[in-house]
Amino acid sequence: MPHSAGRYFWWSSLRLDSDPLGRHLQRLSNPTAPGSDAEECLRWDPVYRYVDPGWLTRVLMLSALPAFLLAGVIVYILSRLGISQVLSFMISTPVLMATWYYFLGWLLDRRRHKPIAPAPL
Repeated sequence: MPHSAGRYFWWSSLRLDSDPLGRHLQRLSNPTAPGSDAEECLRWDPVYRYVDPGWLTRVLMLSALPAFLLAGVIVYILSRLGISQVLSFMISTPVLMATWYYFLGWLLDRRRHKPIAPAPL
C-alpha cells in the first residue's frame, strides 16, 4: 500500500479522523483501475489496524488517564460539530496533561508541607 496523506492519523493506538463528517472525500485517477485510464477511484485508509503503543506511551497514558479521558470527550464533541479530531486532540491533550500534572504536583506539595499538629500533653 503506497504511503499517501490519508483521512486517519494514528497517535499511538488512537485513531483520529481528520474529516469526521466525511465532507471531503479525496479522489484521484488510478491508471491501474479496470476500465479507462480516466476512471476515478477513492483513496482509502484502513479503518482499524493493530498498533503496539510501547511501554513509554502506556505509562504516559496511565499516568495522565483523567486528562486523556477528558480529551476524548472534547474530541468527540468537537468531531460532531465537524472539527478535525487531529486538531482538537493536538490542542486539548497537551493543555489538559499540563493541567493534570500541575494539579498532582500541587497535591503532593501540599501534603508534604502540611503543618504537623503538636502532640497533646
